[in-house]
Amino acid sequence: MKYIILLADGMADRPAEALGGKTPLEAADKPNMDRLFKMSEAGIVKPLVYGLPLGSDVGNMAILGFDPHKYYTGRAAMEAANLGIELSQGEVAFRCNLVYTKAGKMEDYSSGHITTKESKELIKLIDSKLGSKDFRFYPGKSYRHLMVAKGGENVKAAAPHDIMGQELEKNWPKGQKASELIRLMQESVFLLDYHEVNMNRRAEGKAPANMIWLWGQGKKLELPKLKDTYGLEGVVISAVDLVNGIGLSMGLEVINVPGVTGYIDSNLKGKAEYALKALKKKDFVYLHVEATDEMGHNGDPVGKKEAIEKFDFDVVGSVMEGMEKFGEYRIMITSDHATPSCCRTHTEDPVPYVIYDSANKKENTITAYSEKAIEESGAKKFENGWELFPYFLGK
Repeated sequence: MKYIILLADGMADRPAEALGGKTPLEAADKPNMDRLFKMSEAGIVKPLVYGLPLGSDVGNMAILGFDPHKYYTGRAAMEAANLGIELSQGEVAFRCNLVYTKAGKMEDYSSGHITTKESKELIKLIDSKLGSKDFRFYPGKSYRHLMVAKGGENVKAAAPHDIMGQELEKNWPKGQKASELIRLMQESVFLLDYHEVNMNRRAEGKAPANMIWLWGQGKKLELPKLKDTYGLEGVVISAVDLVNGIGLSMGLEVINVPGVTGYIDSNLKGKAEYALKALKKKDFVYLHVEATDEMGHNGDPVGKKEAIEKFDFDVVGSVMEGMEKFGEYRIMITSDHATPSCCRTHTEDPVPYVIYDSANKKENTITAYSEKAIEESGAKKFENGWELFPYFLGK
């Protein structure tokens, strides 16, 4: 038996006026998901949990079968694992976003989705000028980077995508080491604002990356291995360091696909092709797509609809066709949380899941593949998101 999870990050949404009162999932032209839906079990799952951040870190951990109450240490620790950064005793990893601030407010959490090439130059400068024995900076991808500090796990820091348009002063970190973090963030402005990279971005009409924002801290992540728990070997395919970090920590092999960006222009078809190739030797693939979440954060329901259509054509369609050669297999499609375009951030809304079993095809009587139709159908609901994974594996 082969298993593959196709996760469209933040795909679940709420009705949007721009889409005639439909959600992006309802409005999207998604023939492959619709076809699979008619032969599958559909239900509802709540990946996010009370008392922990409403984030992809918690959501993906739950979808992969781990109770975040038990295993969650913080978002940045997951990203550190993927970047090969070993956290020592007492060290804490912080997510370090390159952000665009204007007039004392958070203007853009991603600096216009700055390129990795540009951002590496900026983070290198930050580490050379602000790094010390207590603070080290590491480049990641696009706007997503890391800082490792000695201490600071009890800081309360806002995610930049949650404070778009809000005043920075009201959202500075609070708690242990907060004053030092604020100092680093404020000093970064003097280094970045008129850097050549940002001067060029302004000249091209793009958002500059004129500040770092520190948040999402956590200690070293340790998870049970997939092979030890279920006797399976697998891979993870994602453009996002935190997802790859979870995968590595649970014993999955990270597969890097050329041309993946974590955005609407990502090489999604390549992800599907690499996933199918991996399944020739492995039992399980976790294929993660970020573009749907980014469109939600952008407040763009039309763009999110287009991202879902690209996911359907390039990923779902390709996987459905390619899986036939494996005989018995299961496919699950779901989200790690909702990212409603109206809110531009993650919410606790439950999300739909679809499970297709080639050896046990079902005749789905639910009227449509949509958030509302599935939830109102009385279908199976997982209040604890981490219980869905062993159910999908049939364990």
